Amino acid sequence: MNKKLLALILAGVMTLGLTACGGSQEEAPAEDSGEEASAQESSGATYTVGICQYAPHAALDAATQGFQDALTEAFGDAVKFDLQNAAGDTPTCATIANGFVSAGVDLILANATAPLQAAVAATSDIPILGTSVTEYGVALGISDFNGVVGTNVSGTSDLAPLSEQAAMVQEWFPDAKNVGLLYCSAEPNSQYQVDTVQAELEKLGYTCTQYAFSDTNDMASVTQNAADNSDVIYVPTDNTCANNAGVIDNICRPAGVPIIAGEEGICGGCGVATLSISYYDLGVTTGEMAVKILTGEADISEMPIEYAPQFTKKYNEAICADLGLTVPEGYEAIA
Repeated sequence: MNKKLLALILAGVMTLGLTACGGSQEEAPAEDSGEEASAQESSGATYTVGICQYAPHAALDAATQGFQDALTEAFGDAVKFDLQNAAGDTPTCATIANGFVSAGVDLILANATAPLQAAVAATSDIPILGTSVTEYGVALGISDFNGVVGTNVSGTSDLAPLSEQAAMVQEWFPDAKNVGLLYCSAEPNSQYQVDTVQAELEKLGYTCTQYAFSDTNDMASVTQNAADNSDVIYVPTDNTCANNAGVIDNICRPAGVPIIAGEEGICGGCGVATLSISYYDLGVTTGEMAVKILTGEADISEMPIEYAPQFTKKYNEAICADLGLTVPEGYEAIA
């Protein structure tokens, strides 16, 4: 009897031990399953990006496309875009930016200065990336700007070296005396560019006059005044000029007054030469910055403004031919 009792007790102990081991083996997969679900949730994240583009023209279109392509390459269908165009109207930029905030988008792309200013006024929480913005310190009223905004804002600049743009005037027109600087006074970055280029041109011995128009209503009359009193005209990277390059061309080309432009889109419409960047590549760089922000790889408040890596001298073949100009060496024709 004692041997049988001992055998029963040992059998019971072994059964309990096996049960306990079985319980331990069942818990491990449950923990692993939770980790896998968490990983799947992370990899399945989706993002909504609001894009406010100031106006429909080639440079801004290219920057927007580059931005979207970079994000789509990184996230595929997991990123959705709410693309809205302000059609060159600053108050509309504010309406669009406020709509993005109400919708709770994950990030805002502000394509040009007016959308950037509108987005900054609308939110201090949602990350904002600018592109096609010439000078962030000027656009945002930051004195002694050191390249990092330090808030929820960063982005890319389309600024080509202004001293080199001034040097192009001398390269093309060494015998000119009077240079007109034509721009829209409603765009603070345009004022910054013409002030800087004027200082450089005056060092080279040119007499400079600024011709500022407030909007499209007085653009033609101001352009005519500039053409009447200038040997050559400089037009900075200016959205209003870009949208109305045909108006400028219809006045200046018949008058025989050549234009050095701040960017390729304007040059293609009314200029003879420019120091060009790729706005598509600029948009791609901005998109790559957005990927790092959305994935948590980078803190936007610590991200410096980035610039185009290279610049190309380009000329407008048709206008140069009409004006009988000889193209200096080292220039590429605008396609």
